[in-house]
Amino acid sequence: MSEKLANPAPLGLLGFGMTTVLLNLHNAGLFGLNSMILAMGLAYGGLAQVIAGIMEYRKGNTFGTVAFTSYGLFWWSLVILNVFPQIDFWQTGSVSPLQPASGAAMGAYFFMWGLFTFVMFFGTLRSNRVLQFVFMSLAILFFLLTIRDGFGVGGLYAQAVGVEGIICGFSAVYLGLAEVVNEAWKKVLPMGQVPK
Repeated sequence: MSEKLANPAPLGLLGFGMTTVLLNLHNAGLFGLNSMILAMGLAYGGLAQVIAGIMEYRKGNTFGTVAFTSYGLFWWSLVILNVFPQIDFWQTGSVSPLQPASGAAMGAYFFMWGLFTFVMFFGTLRSNRVLQFVFMSLAILFFLLTIRDGFGVGGLYAQAVGVEGIICGFSAVYLGLAEVVNEAWKKVLPMGQVPK
């Protein structure tokens, strides 16, 4: 007797996509970095993706397990990078001894995520075109962030990076919603299926 399992991918895609859109609205200069973005990074971008990754493991999907769990932990690490330097863990009443990451350090951080994402993109080549777009646009976003932070490039460039991130995030939101709607209504939203 086989057990039918739910598809965890929409949860992971929506957690990633919605959080990415909100962070990149900040990157595009529409508002400052605030608790709304950090909360989304911990809860929906972080926890929801880790849960989706664990569910993909149960389904035997290595790609989904690695992708969702990794990006969920990416969001947690990004929140930690922003919050930990503000916390005095030793209750000394002084500024935390944990220094904020330098531009060069953040450039290295984003470069490693870009490299990871670029290699993961090749795992999407037998999947649908929208998923391929999500991964390639995310790899580009990480490399653009590498230049922004690693070389201290701001202004219009930084705003353009935010716009690219918004496009990437909305593509993941579309794919997550398309998977939910298509399961309920039998493929009404196109995802660009790749011939087998």
